[in-house]
Amino acid sequence: MSYKLEPEDIGVNTAKELSLTEIVERAIKVNQGRRNVLKSGAGLAALSIFGLNACGSDGSVAATAPANTDVAFAAASTSSGDAVVVPDGYVAEILYRWGDPCVAGSPAFAGDLSETSAVAEQQSGDNHDAINFFPFKNADGTERSDVGLLCINHEYINPEYYYNKVVGDSTVPFTFEDARKGQAGHGVSIIEVMRNSNGTWTVNRNSTFNRRIHGNTPIDITGPARGNALLQTAADPTGTRVLGTLNNCGAGITPWGTYITCEENFNGYFGWTDPTFTRNALEARYGLSQNGFGYRWHESDPRFDISMNRNEPNRHGWVVEIDPFRPASTPKKRTALGRFKHENAELVIDPITKKVVVYMGCDERFEYVYKFVSDAAYDENNMAANADILDAGTLYVAQFNDDGTAGDGVGVGTWIPLVHGQNGLTTANGYIDQADVLIRTRQAASTVGATPMDRPEWLAANPNKPGEVFVTLTNNSARTAGQVNEANPRANNIYGHIIRINETNEDATGTTFDWNIFLLAGDTGQELFNSPDGLQFDRLGRLWVQTDGNFTNANAFAGHGNNQMLVADLEAGTVQRFLVGPSGCEVTGVTWTPDMRTMFVDIQHPGEVGNTHPNGINPATGTRYTDADLVADPTAFSTWPDGATASRPRSGTIVVRRTDGGIIGT
Repeated sequence: MSYKLEPEDIGVNTAKELSLTEIVERAIKVNQGRRNVLKSGAGLAALSIFGLNACGSDGSVAATAPANTDVAFAAASTSSGDAVVVPDGYVAEILYRWGDPCVAGSPAFAGDLSETSAVAEQQSGDNHDAINFFPFKNADGTERSDVGLLCINHEYINPEYYYNKVVGDSTVPFTFEDARKGQAGHGVSIIEVMRNSNGTWTVNRNSTFNRRIHGNTPIDITGPARGNALLQTAADPTGTRVLGTLNNCGAGITPWGTYITCEENFNGYFGWTDPTFTRNALEARYGLSQNGFGYRWHESDPRFDISMNRNEPNRHGWVVEIDPFRPASTPKKRTALGRFKHENAELVIDPITKKVVVYMGCDERFEYVYKFVSDAAYDENNMAANADILDAGTLYVAQFNDDGTAGDGVGVGTWIPLVHGQNGLTTANGYIDQADVLIRTRQAASTVGATPMDRPEWLAANPNKPGEVFVTLTNNSARTAGQVNEANPRANNIYGHIIRINETNEDATGTTFDWNIFLLAGDTGQELFNSPDGLQFDRLGRLWVQTDGNFTNANAFAGHGNNQMLVADLEAGTVQRFLVGPSGCEVTGVTWTPDMRTMFVDIQHPGEVGNTHPNGINPATGTRYTDADLVADPTAFSTWPDGATASRPRSGTIVVRRTDGGIIGT
C-alpha cells in the first residue's frame, strides 16, 4: 500500500500533561500583573484579527474573520484534480523537478530509474520542501530580482516511484546501491536561476554555484556537542564530522548570507538487524524502531544499523548551516541549537541587543517550541565575524500558560533555559554536561516542564513588528479531552491552529511572552482548510500559510480539497486561498524575489495516494492503489508535472507570477 514516510503519529513523548488548574496557577506565579494587561484593550486587540466565537457543540472553538476588503486577487477555487490552481491573472510554471540536472554535466532524468547513485547525486533530489532565494547584488550593493541562487530542501523519497521494485516487500532484495541511491535523493539543491525577458525563469545548468548536498556529503559538527562521546563512531572516532544531512524539512536564512536547513524525521532511516538488540531511553525518546519507516537502508548499509553503529542517529536531528555562495565550503551542524525533529529555523536579529534569535518547532505530537539566543551580537559591518555565531548561546523551550481566565484563547508564557545545572538538568538527574543536554534536548525539555503542543511546525517572525512570532500547530488527533489546555484548546484536533507569540517589551532575547490563538483551522468563515504547516512572511508583511493535511474532501474535510496555500492580511483581517496543489501533494516552501514579482513554491510528493485520497481507487481492481500497482504503472494516479509525457509524478519547484508582471498578491 502506498504510504507516507512520516512519523508525526508516533507521539513518543510520555511527559506529564499539566492540568488546566496547574497551568493557571503557574501563570499567576510567573507574573501576577500580566493578567490585567491581557484583559485590557491591548490584550483584546491581539485577538481582533481572527476573533474567537463561542465554543461549538463539540467543544471546539471556531475562528471568524471580517469580509475581504484588501486582498486584490480573486480566491483560487478548491480542487481535487491533478494540477496546480492559481487565481485568474497568474500562471504557475515548472522550474526544477526531481531528477533534473543540478551540477554542470549531469545527465537529464532518464524516466526509467536507470540512474546510479552516483548520477542521482548530481541531479535534483526528491520531495522538495523549504526554499529560499538568495539574490545576486549589483555593484552598489542593491539586490537583483532577475538572478540569484535557490536553496531547496529534499525531505525524503517515495519508494513506490523512486525504485523499480516494491521496497515494502521484504522478500524483494534491497542492495547497498539501492540504499545509496535513496540517500542521494535527500539533502539540498543549490541552483542558479535567471529570469528571461518574457518573465519565465530557467536554471543556469553551468553555474559554478550549483551544488548537491546529500546523504553522504561530509559535514562538520560544531558547537558544544562537537566531539562528545555520544557522537563518536568507528568511522569518526573524533565525533567531529558526519556524512550527510537527512529529512531536510523547513529552513531559514541569515543576514550574513547563509542557509540554515533543518533535519526533521531522521529516526526513520535507522533500524537494527540484531534480534537481541534493545533500544535505550534516548533511542526510544527519538522514535527509533527496528524497521524505521521502511526504507531498509539498515539492511545493507551498516551506518544505519544501530545494533552496529549505535551513535550514528545522535549525529542527526540538527540544524545545518550552508554557505550557498561558497560551493567548496563544508556545511556545519550547529549543535548549540539542539537536537530534535526540527521543522524550520526562523532567524531574527533583536533590534536592541543585536543578538541572533532562532525560533524552532519539534514536529511531532506533544512536542515543544524552542528558541536560541546567541551569546555574541550580530556585526552588520563585519559579516565574517558572524560565521560561527550560532555555536554559542542559550537554548530555551516554551511553556504556554493560561492568564488566569480559562477559555479566552489568551495566555502568558515563559522561555525556560536548557542549561546544564539549572532547572533539574543536573548530573544528579543524569545530565552529564551541556553537550549531553543538547543531544537529549527532548528529554531536557520534558524535565524542565515545557508545554507539549499539537505538532509545532513552522515559525514565522513578523518583519513589521519586533518580537511577534507565529507558530503553526498542524494537528493532533491523539489529544484527549483531559489533555486540552488554553494553548491546545481542542481534543481530537484534526484541523490544527496557529498561535501568535508577542515577546515582552518586543525583546526577542527575553524570557517571558504573551500569546493568543491567532487562527483555528477548519471552517474559518472564509476559506476551508486544515493542517496549517508552512508559514512565511513576505516583505510586505503578509503571512502565507501552507497546508499538509487531509485531502479526502469528504465528511469532516468536505470542501477542503487538495492541500493549498493561503495568505493572511494582518491589517485587513482576511485569509484567502491563493494556490491549490495537485493530487496527493503537500504545498510547502515559498520564497520571493526582492521585487515581489516572482514567487517560488515547492510541490512535494505529488501522486502520494495515502489511505484516503478521493481519486485513489484503482479502476482495474476496485481497491485502493498499492505500491505494486504504482511500480507497475507509475502514472496511474498522477502525471504531475509533465502531463502526457510523464514517466511518473515528480516533486518540483514552480514559478508563480502575474501575467501582467505585477507584484504578487496585490
